[in-house]
Amino acid sequence: MNNPIPTRLAALRAAMKQHGVAAVLVPSADPHLSEYLPAHWSAREWLSGFDGSAGTLIVGREQAGLWTDSRYFAQAEQQLAGSGIALMKLRVPHTPEHLEWLRQQLHEGDVLAVAGDSVALTAQHRIEHTLAGVSVRTDLDLPGMIWSDRPALPQAPVVEHEPRYACIARADKFARLRKAMRKLGATHHLLSSLDDIAWLTNLRGSDVECNPVFLAHLLVQAEGRATLFVSRGKLDDVLVAALAADGIGIADYAAITSALQELGANDHLLLDSGRVVSAIAAGIPQDVTRIEAANPSTAFKAVKSAAELEHIRDVMRRDGAALVRGFRRLEQRLAAGMTVTELDVDTLLHEERSAQPGWVGESFATIAGYQANGALPHYRATPEAHSTLQAKGLLLIDSGGQYLGGTTDITRVLALGETTAEQRRDATLVLKGMIGLSRARFPKGASGPQLDALARAPLWAAGMDYGHGTGHGVGYFLNVHEGPQSIRPPVAGGALVALEPGMISWIEPGLYKPGRHGIRHENLAVVIEADRTEFGEFLAFETLTMCPFDRRAFEPNLLNPEERAWLDDYHANVRAALSPLLADADLEWLNRHCAPL
Repeated sequence: MNNPIPTRLAALRAAMKQHGVAAVLVPSADPHLSEYLPAHWSAREWLSGFDGSAGTLIVGREQAGLWTDSRYFAQAEQQLAGSGIALMKLRVPHTPEHLEWLRQQLHEGDVLAVAGDSVALTAQHRIEHTLAGVSVRTDLDLPGMIWSDRPALPQAPVVEHEPRYACIARADKFARLRKAMRKLGATHHLLSSLDDIAWLTNLRGSDVECNPVFLAHLLVQAEGRATLFVSRGKLDDVLVAALAADGIGIADYAAITSALQELGANDHLLLDSGRVVSAIAAGIPQDVTRIEAANPSTAFKAVKSAAELEHIRDVMRRDGAALVRGFRRLEQRLAAGMTVTELDVDTLLHEERSAQPGWVGESFATIAGYQANGALPHYRATPEAHSTLQAKGLLLIDSGGQYLGGTTDITRVLALGETTAEQRRDATLVLKGMIGLSRARFPKGASGPQLDALARAPLWAAGMDYGHGTGHGVGYFLNVHEGPQSIRPPVAGGALVALEPGMISWIEPGLYKPGRHGIRHENLAVVIEADRTEFGEFLAFETLTMCPFDRRAFEPNLLNPEERAWLDDYHANVRAALSPLLADADLEWLNRHCAPL
């Protein structure tokens, strides 16, 4: 099969020559700056052939490069082969960042094109500052001009999140938002981030794969109504009436720019310049006062209510029971000598999760990486390329579900048979890091970057590390990746968001040895109040995920008494939580895997 990428690049360069453009910047973004994109905005993937979730493509007159991080190096090398696009490895010594590379390539008076519906205001300002003297055109979408078979916008229905699961009434959320707006002096607030809009309105959709959100913008008046800009055909009349009763009107999705143009000199517009694209902001009149600050709703939804947490705990039990059934069936098939592939793992987990009450779908594409495939952090088996499992070595399974009562994300490493001393040591060192962070006590006001080293310390002591963050927020029947909090190494100039009671995060250290194996253990945990001393208030983590670890993958002698006690206590809690939901062979499997070390 011929590689279509060189032909597409040639067409893009012809369009560049026609419009006098020296280079085209193609981010991985849509008008809502989503992490995962509807196919309509997957221009970077279409032009490069690389389908990882993170990457930036630059096409010059003669050279082209794709920048991505260590999670995708192996995948990108394979997918870019023969395309004429060079892999540019992010955060690797002697590899320039993409704007630095552009600064070296472009000259004063050159034109750089980047579609205005794919670049945040903050990113546009950074580009213009870095490339002083270069003309940056955001009104020119050259990839869109040559993409003749571009997919249409998704038109999936928008539905109400059932009130018994939504927990907080829509009117109450808007009242809290308006209070925050008035405190900031805003008369209006523009939101384009889809998870903020879904959370505020108590609505859900399926326009983005695995994320229960829908394409929309929202304009809220501090003293008045709100307008939801969404395709009218997605909402039935009953839902439109319910929204109207809460002071929310409906306008066409594309009408957001004209609505902004109606604002006047007396208006003060609150917007998050990191979550609003240039093309939308272009509609704001010059005499409107801009208040650039984080969306208040981002912080609101990060802290789960007591009622939401009860739903989440129930979901974790049911999700854990589904995984036990799936893992037991997988083990049974291998013991019987049946042929089992990485694809079958996805099928088994889907069958078990989809039988659970309130299940909606996966929260991301299941990662089932056997042996060396586990060393690719975002590996995905396909019908064309996958491995057959054998009764030896390690299988890494990273999966999750979307339920009406919450979102799950869990990684377990299964020992399918004989393992090497190196594999068991590595799996145990990663576990020690997970336990170290899970057991942490920390003062109120501490942030994720201040705690990240706790998960890495055992690996650092052995001269090893991993290239991704340790944790990120998780939505409530929303995106599996959510801010503003994160647990990752400190970044120069990066904001330190304090961890607060009610915030949920992954705890997910890892270790990857290309060509050999990959290890990643992941639980979800919620921040809780722990203690108050003469030195102030202290917080801790409560582990929410309920599923056994495969102790056969570990070397118990590497665990100290406190770590062994944590693992035994965790498994005792898992057995107590899941036993009422299991029977017969599944219950026997659970008891065996939850036995004390």
